[in-house]
Amino acid sequence: MSEKHIIGRDTKIDFVDLATDVPAKIDTGADGSAVWASDIFVDEDDTLHFKLFGEGSPYYTGKEITTKDYSVVLTRSASGNIVMKYRTKLSIRINGRRIKANFGLSDRSTHNYPVLIGRKTIHGKFLVDVTKKTDAAKNVKKVTPEDLNDKMRKNPHEFYKEHYLKENGAK
Repeated sequence: MSEKHIIGRDTKIDFVDLATDVPAKIDTGADGSAVWASDIFVDEDDTLHFKLFGEGSPYYTGKEITTKDYSVVLTRSASGNIVMKYRTKLSIRINGRRIKANFGLSDRSTHNYPVLIGRKTIHGKFLVDVTKKTDAAKNVKKVTPEDLNDKMRKNPHEFYKEHYLKENGAK
């Protein structure tokens, strides 16, 4: 049996050959893992296209990733809504250990962490010490209710389209 590394409630991960030192929240209450993805679509050849992160993220490179190895999952959002997501495998490195993990692709631009690592990704590989906090959150954008209210006041209709409709599955 291989030695299990201890990680905290957050860490920095690398997406092999794509992005480094990305802050990730470790969430043992979540089954799966999720990553902020943008420009997600499936073409006529049934190929999934996406970019990691979004233009507002410091980790965004604009590099398009394509794969035919993907699935669709239904997940329950934090607000209790059922949301459809594409899921694909990505190679990541956590604490120097390289693993291939399934990630749900979604807009995490309003989340404090662009990546969420769930228990299926870390099971059998890592132990989580919730008292251990790394500096991963040091540069994480914190979204506050005040920020959202300020944005809403500037243009309520655009805010509605960007946040409410998107979160509730409407176009």
